[in-house]
Amino acid sequence: MLIPTMIHKILGRKGQSVVELSLIAPLLLVALYVPADFGIALFTAHLTQNAVREAARIAVSTKDPFNSGAGTAIANDALNRLPLRLTAVTVTVNYYGPATATCMQSVEVRAQGSYNYFFYQLMRMFGATVPNSVPITRTSRMRYEFQPVTNSTPMCTATSQTSTASRS
Repeated sequence: MLIPTMIHKILGRKGQSVVELSLIAPLLLVALYVPADFGIALFTAHLTQNAVREAARIAVSTKDPFNSGAGTAIANDALNRLPLRLTAVTVTVNYYGPATATCMQSVEVRAQGSYNYFFYQLMRMFGATVPNSVPITRTSRMRYEFQPVTNSTPMCTATSQTSTASRS
């Protein structure tokens, strides 16, 4: 008699388990997805910083970066290195040239884009007011490699050349 009673108790709880699972599953999925979505955003920002830094490193190691062809090539190289999750991307390369004989030359690469959180899109479906995207901007500025420079050399303020590349 003990075994049929135990089987009846176990089989009689099927409905309760289904209800509990259906109530808990959405909360569990949201609790797991939100950190993953923010982690992907931070990883995208990290990859953007790496792309900008690498483009600036390549720009300062070229022999003559102070022409528009080299600037466009550097901007396109940085654009190709950026993650595809970043939308509405603009890459700008600024060369700060010698305003005076003792001015330090440098190259600045800036990438701007937007990251769309998937969780925000889900929240908008349920009527929440959240932004469409979050801007990600990263900049890297490096000293031009082929120049005599000392610790007392001031930074240049005059921009010699600006190049831009963009992707939608």
